[in-house]
Amino acid sequence: MTTETTREQGQCLCGAVRFQAQIGAREIGACHCSMCRRWSGGVFLAVECEGVSFADEKALGVYSSSEWGERCFCTSCGSTLLWRSKDGAHTAVSVQAFENPSDFRLVSQIFIDEKPDCYSFTQATKNMTGAEFIAMVTSAEQKHD
Repeated sequence: MTTETTREQGQCLCGAVRFQAQIGAREIGACHCSMCRRWSGGVFLAVECEGVSFADEKALGVYSSSEWGERCFCTSCGSTLLWRSKDGAHTAVSVQAFENPSDFRLVSQIFIDEKPDCYSFTQATKNMTGAEFIAMVTSAEQKHD
C-alpha cells in the first residue's frame, strides 16, 4: 500500500523563509533529545518530508549540530524550521511551520529516555529510546549500502 503524498507550504513566524515540502503520511514524530529540546525550546514535533524547496534562502540559517545532521531556522525571527541529515536521506520539518498542524496526528516519540518528567503526551505512541532509534537508523543505512 502506498501513501498518497501532497505538496504543502510552510513558513517561519515572520514569513522571511517560505518553503514547499512533499508530505506522505500526515504523522508527527516527537523528539526528546537534549539537542532538539534546546534548539526548539521544548519537544521537537516534526513531520517527515521530501523535496523541501525554499522560495528564498537569504534568511535561512543552517547549523551543523552533529557529524550527520543540521538544523535550519530563520535568521530574522528565529523560528525552528527543520532538521535534515547531511546525506539528504531524512528531513524532519516542524509541524508548526505548516498552516494546519491539527491535520497531523502524533504517532511516535524518540529519545524517550531523555524526556524530562515535567511533561507528557496523552496519546498512545510508538516510543523508542535514543539507543533503539540509533540502532534502527544504523541498521537501515547498512541495508542501503
